[in-house]
Amino acid sequence: MEFAELILTPKLDNVILLAGGEKAPVAGTLCITGHHLILSTRKEDTQELWLLHQNIDFLERKPHMVNNQLQGGSLILKCKDLRIIALEISSAQDFLNVAQTIEQLITLDSVNLLYAFFYRPMFAILEDGYDMFRPEVEFSKLLASEEWRLSTINRDFSVCSSYPANLVVPRSVTDEQIMASASFRDGGRFPVISYRHENGAVMLRSAQPSPTSSGKRCRADEAILNSVLGKSRKGFIVDTWGVKGKSVTETDQHYSQWKKATRPVGGFSHISQLLECFSRLVDACNDVTCSPDKWLSRLDNSNWLGHVLSALNTACVVAQCLDQDGSPVLVHGGKGLDTTLLVTSLVQIILNPDCRTVRGLEALIEREWIQAGFKFHSRHRQSCYTPAHIRAKTSGSTFVLFIDCVYQLHTQFSTSFEFTTNFLVMLFEHSFSSQFGTFLADSEEERTQLGLTTKTTSLWSYINRPEVLKGILNPVYEPNSSVIWPSVAPISLVLWKELYLRWVFDQDQTTRLRNQIQNLVDEEKELRSRVVRLRKQLMDLYRDYQDLEKHGQTATNCE
Repeated sequence: MEFAELILTPKLDNVILLAGGEKAPVAGTLCITGHHLILSTRKEDTQELWLLHQNIDFLERKPHMVNNQLQGGSLILKCKDLRIIALEISSAQDFLNVAQTIEQLITLDSVNLLYAFFYRPMFAILEDGYDMFRPEVEFSKLLASEEWRLSTINRDFSVCSSYPANLVVPRSVTDEQIMASASFRDGGRFPVISYRHENGAVMLRSAQPSPTSSGKRCRADEAILNSVLGKSRKGFIVDTWGVKGKSVTETDQHYSQWKKATRPVGGFSHISQLLECFSRLVDACNDVTCSPDKWLSRLDNSNWLGHVLSALNTACVVAQCLDQDGSPVLVHGGKGLDTTLLVTSLVQIILNPDCRTVRGLEALIEREWIQAGFKFHSRHRQSCYTPAHIRAKTSGSTFVLFIDCVYQLHTQFSTSFEFTTNFLVMLFEHSFSSQFGTFLADSEEERTQLGLTTKTTSLWSYINRPEVLKGILNPVYEPNSSVIWPSVAPISLVLWKELYLRWVFDQDQTTRLRNQIQNLVDEEKELRSRVVRLRKQLMDLYRDYQDLEKHGQTATNCE
């Protein structure tokens, strides 16, 4: 298929743009390519608009009718980065052509037609982000011990289609036991290591037992769990789903050393319900006409912050089991994808200071989301602006919830994170639409079939360049090796204005304050540097003075 076949009007003059962040309408020329909408103007002080089709969540037509005749209209582009952009087109035929073109281009379902496969970076790649966080690298310390090994039993993805080819498993567990456990668990997602705490306690994650396994025994699955008990006499199984009638759990009789706890995240019965909460949140944030009381009511009714609170609360429970009890924990829920990965990721940020650095968070997202089989393509193909009645049931906003939870931790422990919240906004944007291939496809199996690691560029290759890092590093960062226990009181949670309101209200003041902080930190560094230089000069002068004193004393003695 050629993109040109879908583009009915490749270029159109006198299009009026009104976009989030623009203070006044802008007239210019609209160009439509296979991957971008481009609106350019001759005004020097106005930037061009470059919008990936992949970023458009929903297109709303608002035709202008005069005497029952179409006289052009407005195209409302509702974007996954939460912008709402209006294009005014005066000609009826051009209005229809542009609308049809955009609708066709934003509904292409083939991953290999996305811009990431056509993008060629204009910068030198210093390190390949696709090779940075492989399991054998991330778990190298464990693999150096006698307790763990690297298994390639899933190299053809036949054991579990959503797991990576290489998996770190207990050395005492055989490949045959892994296959038996995979048959017992929903989707083949048998227990795998997620994190090993500094006290030796291990966190595993998996899917819940499959519905067909309800009440049945799987000795191989029991063996995998019991192999990580170590000196601990008990472990914990934390169910993050806990929906009545939908959760299948392990039997007490066969898992006698494991205490079960149900800590559902949000309590929604389907992942699409979480996206509906996100949609209500964004709608409330975009409504600038309602009264403060009504706005607060709409924010509360969205229940988004309630889900944030629930996720942090469950993560703290798991973190306490690991850190304070020194007990291993198995986290699961449903198919072991959405709420499971959300909780295991937050646990590591709470417990592990490495995860609060730029590279540490990148590695965490690779391990716990990308390599763990989170369905980024299915979840993020549609977002909060697509009407619920036409939205795919596979769409979801779990990763958005995770990023918001990290923001809450960052707000409570600002100096403990190496990065600013700008980095989190960047991750939010690229997870939905990007010139990079990091968040594409639903599993490592799909990425292998697409040849994604050789045909696209990794987002991490871009971010880890010094000039890019400079813009996301936290100027007040102080490495903190301690566990950070967040407050999970409702009053401690805040609305992420820099994300949800950035296209609604002017963010210039926030930017100015951030720049002032950076300038003060730079001045402090310069003063410290000057103090060091002055001390060195003082020491040099003092040594010269001592040398003169010695020479003077020697001369006196000679006389």
